[in-house]
Amino acid sequence: MPLPANNTPWPPKNWQPITTKMAEWEAWWLGDPDKLWKVYHGQQADSTRNHQRRTGLRALLSRFFWGRTVTDQHHPSRNDLHVPIASDLCATSADLLYANPPSITAASEATTTQIERYIDDGLFEQLLTGAETGAAFGGRYHRVTWDRTIADRPFLTTVDADSALPEFRWGRLVAVTFWTVLETDGSRVLRHLERHELNPAGMGLTFHGLYEGTYDNLGMLRPLAEHPVTAPLAEVVGMDGYITDGITPGLAIQYVPNLTPVRRWRDHHQARNLGRSDLDGIEGLMDALDEVYSAWMRDIRLGKARVFADRDMLDQTFDNGGGAFNLDQEVFTPLEGLAGSMADTVPIQAQQFTIRWQEHQQTALELTRRILRAARYSTASFEDTPDTDITATEVIARQAQTNTTRNRKARLEKPAIQALIVKMLATDQAVYNTPGLDPTDLAVTFPRLVEDTTNTLAQTAATLRSAELMSIETGVRMTHPDWDQTQVDAEVALIKESQPLASPDAWRPDAEDITDSEPQSD
Repeated sequence: MPLPANNTPWPPKNWQPITTKMAEWEAWWLGDPDKLWKVYHGQQADSTRNHQRRTGLRALLSRFFWGRTVTDQHHPSRNDLHVPIASDLCATSADLLYANPPSITAASEATTTQIERYIDDGLFEQLLTGAETGAAFGGRYHRVTWDRTIADRPFLTTVDADSALPEFRWGRLVAVTFWTVLETDGSRVLRHLERHELNPAGMGLTFHGLYEGTYDNLGMLRPLAEHPVTAPLAEVVGMDGYITDGITPGLAIQYVPNLTPVRRWRDHHQARNLGRSDLDGIEGLMDALDEVYSAWMRDIRLGKARVFADRDMLDQTFDNGGGAFNLDQEVFTPLEGLAGSMADTVPIQAQQFTIRWQEHQQTALELTRRILRAARYSTASFEDTPDTDITATEVIARQAQTNTTRNRKARLEKPAIQALIVKMLATDQAVYNTPGLDPTDLAVTFPRLVEDTTNTLAQTAATLRSAELMSIETGVRMTHPDWDQTQVDAEVALIKESQPLASPDAWRPDAEDITDSEPQSD
């Protein structure tokens, strides 16, 4: 199937619930209070257009702190406060995977060297960026890209899931259409569509199209040369609408789910194959956390010290008839003529309300713990106090849930990285004629979340060696898990050379035994 037909509703109606929910997650991830307000009030406005949904969805959204009705008579004295815990979750998810990136190797030395060049070109940076957006939207797309004018080998790019329309078969991605809004002018919207699909032979094809339409309709297909962004593509797109250069087996796209299964859309025939967002199901908790912090700040504003002074205590020297109270004045003239109840009135009164900081703090901490637990992370992973005086084993125990979640995500990342590298190598050969690239025995290895210290590893290796339960090579590998085979072999040779000799015969293997060389008596 090529690009969509003219005047196609966009996004398609069956995909609008997905894009609407992703827009909500985007607002939480961006941490923009104005966008949160617009998202929840915009969904309420949409629900009023459908009478059947008005009493349900609108009532639900209005119960959100960010969805409440605000009028001129009922408006907060300050803007509401937003706690960016959603962005913390997504950034931490990416850091757990790629702050200490995995190793990628192949059986061929030339292939491994070329992969290292891909890494130098920003492979891991793209994976790190994609992992953060994937945690927000439930997954992301990575694209093998090539452009002879800017690079002499293929490189990786990222496409967010909220601008993609995927097609799955048996849970595998077989096609996807990306869209980018290039211009908006009133009701006129100019979009660039990029579609990836397989031909009958299993070769990956990439289509490009420029559409001029409206907010919810693609409109008419226009020549690519009419816009500066798509004009360079007009030179590489053939008569059939797809790029004729670099056609190799498989899609140039890999979808990487954040977590599986996806609970929200398990009944949707296509969206059920998407990943699960770290923010899915915790929107209400994050909304409540913002409400608590906003109420806390309101308590602080109301708790400011205020002084109520009698009019006669004010300095009346102002021309406009107003007065001012000098807080630094120490002596005041006694007031005369006060009688009755006014005689007992204190001319100066101070007022300061109690700030309920402990109640707000405990509520905020409990909500934060609930959010982290629902997102499947350990509280220790988000604590500000570093663990400097505990062992790696204790750190792993405190971050057990985080480690489990990270391992689940790494298992989804590994096959996607392998497929991307295979596609990059194939594209490298087809487009740039790079020789000697063989993806055989391609290995992607994620490091442990917490590594033991060198001292701990050395003590363990020494204990096992003393018990004759481990070879020298195994001990070197244990102490230096990041070394390759060449480094291990060199270290083993140095250790053997530096070991003391147990017997002189060890360095004279061909020498005769001393007792045998002595003259024998007749």
